[in-house]
Amino acid sequence: MTGGSRKIEISRVDISKGIVVSDVVAVEEPLEIQVASSTASGAAAKSVSITMRTPGNDPELALGFLFTEGIIRSMDQVVSVSHRGEPVPDSGAQNIVRVEIAPHVDLNLDRLERHFYTTSSCGVCGKASLDALRLTGLDSLEKHAFVVSPETLLALPAAVREHQPVFAETGGLHAAALFGPDGEIEFVREDVGRHNATDKVIGALFEQGELPANGMGLFVSGRASFELMQKSLVAGIPLLAAVGAPSSLAVDSANEFGMTLVGFLRDGTFNIYAGAERIN
Repeated sequence: MTGGSRKIEISRVDISKGIVVSDVVAVEEPLEIQVASSTASGAAAKSVSITMRTPGNDPELALGFLFTEGIIRSMDQVVSVSHRGEPVPDSGAQNIVRVEIAPHVDLNLDRLERHFYTTSSCGVCGKASLDALRLTGLDSLEKHAFVVSPETLLALPAAVREHQPVFAETGGLHAAALFGPDGEIEFVREDVGRHNATDKVIGALFEQGELPANGMGLFVSGRASFELMQKSLVAGIPLLAAVGAPSSLAVDSANEFGMTLVGFLRDGTFNIYAGAERIN
């Protein structure tokens, strides 16, 4: 068993017989993200999010989430990031990450009540979602001349798969990968949720002081949702390439903020939905 997978007994059924064999499945556990601050009305810690994730790179996930939600802006605002809670018997994972915020940071707890525009199921209409992005004061990425060739993009799915050890075991995890204009993979993060995998990538960049990442692209193994476009925009990543389909709001966001959006990147083809000038 690894941190991201677990061996189980299954019954494999074919047309003629059923056989009990071993299989490996992706681990899925809840992660509670807490923030603590001496300015938080005397509260020791406040829970701001609970997400189902694959254990591993939890501090990156927490930092990436808090950064893309506009709660923290740089590592000098973070005092510590630590696991809390009792280890889970089967996996050994601790399912709470607490981020202590520096006393000088004005922690807006009202904003933490609910990251109101980031999930496709939140019930907020497209216009309100785009308006919410505009109100955050995020700059267009149009001026950032990150350029890749079609051949570079077409090589990404296979290149990323080589960096997915848990997917190779289970076939059940999403990946988010940071890549340069030459297609070199900087690093890959895996998770049962593509949003979590993206937060892990952005959290790693945040931790290393490498944001905004204007000279990099992001590859995701699933579809391209509005939330992924929002996270890429906040991180300053001008190009998002997805194996799956984009949503209409993802396309609108890309056009609004000067980003490049590629979808259906698989089997030797892809579609460009916005920002075609970066691909040549």
